[in-house]
Amino acid sequence: MATFLRVRRGQIGPADVGLPTGPGIRRTPGLRREELAALAGVSVDYYIRIEQGRETAPSDAVLGALARALRLSADEHAHLLGLADQVGGRTPRRRPADSQQAGPGLRLLLESVRPSPAYVLDEVNDVLAANPEGLALMPGLGDWPAGQRNTIRYTFLHAAARVLFADWDRVARNCVAHLHTAELTAPERTAALVAELSSASCEFAALWRRHEVWVKRGGETAFRHPAIGPVRLANEVLTRAGDGQRILIYQAPPGTAEYDALVLLAMTTEDVGTA
Repeated sequence: MATFLRVRRGQIGPADVGLPTGPGIRRTPGLRREELAALAGVSVDYYIRIEQGRETAPSDAVLGALARALRLSADEHAHLLGLADQVGGRTPRRRPADSQQAGPGLRLLLESVRPSPAYVLDEVNDVLAANPEGLALMPGLGDWPAGQRNTIRYTFLHAAARVLFADWDRVARNCVAHLHTAELTAPERTAALVAELSSASCEFAALWRRHEVWVKRGGETAFRHPAIGPVRLANEVLTRAGDGQRILIYQAPPGTAEYDALVLLAMTTEDVGTA
């Protein structure tokens, strides 16, 4: 919680919240502690104790005031509350995943949406299951052992990802921002993945230090695929309550060039098994 607040304070300037910048050059970027405390309506000493980790039980009201002062999004505010629960030794507001296996119902759903590429992911984006088109959409993912398949690991460490994702920078930023949400519900697995990727990718390490947080809820992704060429696909994320598992589906309306590309992708999957 302390690190999150300190980093986010450094990312918002006085002008962003309607404060005068004052004369001279600031020694450090972002708001001063006393400025943030004033905006949130708390004493400077109390805020300093929070940011230094000496105050482990700030109320939800105080955290809400800090979230508003820092212009946090709803996802970031929820993340701050979860960090406070973690620091204070309280029961997390969200339960961690109970199972690391995709059940038969989810696997059947993956088959039913073909030729749309689809995956069952856990909270840290381990691929628990994928249909053949899902493996074919990300070249090389299926060559990794099942226990190594992870879409964030793929994005940063697989050479094919740099070519595959037309807007790699945006995809990478989304991956890291989502992974921050798993710090609360799957802390050990998140820490292990962060340690691995930080040591292997300076780009991941830099993005992780930004402490951006948001939940992936769907959008569009542009691909440069070696078999079907350039294609832009809509994606939807369906979350199953209770265990943190999500289904990610890439799709296109029938009758469009994008849908024809998915049909072509499906034709290349005869030798690709499901995960």
